[in-house]
Amino acid sequence: MITNDVERVPTSAEAARLWALVESAWAACGPEAATVRRALVDRDPATDDDNDDIYLLDAWLERFLTQLQRLSADLSRAELTDLDRVVERKLYDIDRREIQEQTDGSDDGFLYARGFIVAAGQEFYDAVNADPAMAVMEAECETMCYLFAHLHEERFGGFPDTGSGISRESCRNPGGW
Repeated sequence: MITNDVERVPTSAEAARLWALVESAWAACGPEAATVRRALVDRDPATDDDNDDIYLLDAWLERFLTQLQRLSADLSRAELTDLDRVVERKLYDIDRREIQEQTDGSDDGFLYARGFIVAAGQEFYDAVNADPAMAVMEAECETMCYLFAHLHEERFGGFPDTGSGISRESCRNPGGW
């Protein structure tokens, strides 16, 4: 039993599981989606004036999310809680002013922009985390922000208690603002 739930931080194995599920869901979308994701990571935001192709990933998000939900359908209460804790932490860690300036949007819009960053996969997430200029203006994925929490609620009645003591909501990471 954990006695200090306030400081529950995802393990590296839990984070690896999230990213593996994300990659499996994207793989089910086929090679065209992979090409669009690769272009998102490989672009040079300083010289890329034509951002239209960046938004092609939006066309794949619904299929990706359906696949991710399918892959997660039989997970236990603890597994869904662990995955939600990882997403919560990933969203929290990129809750920073310099990233918000690249994505624009209200508090909710910035949360959904961070959801897009997580949904796009670990390579894109890491790229944005290291260089906020890699973020995409007005790209959003609201569903990713609470996907595992909603699956937990549907199966077990209620959002999971991640025990992290942090919030995924915008402007809640004091180190980022």
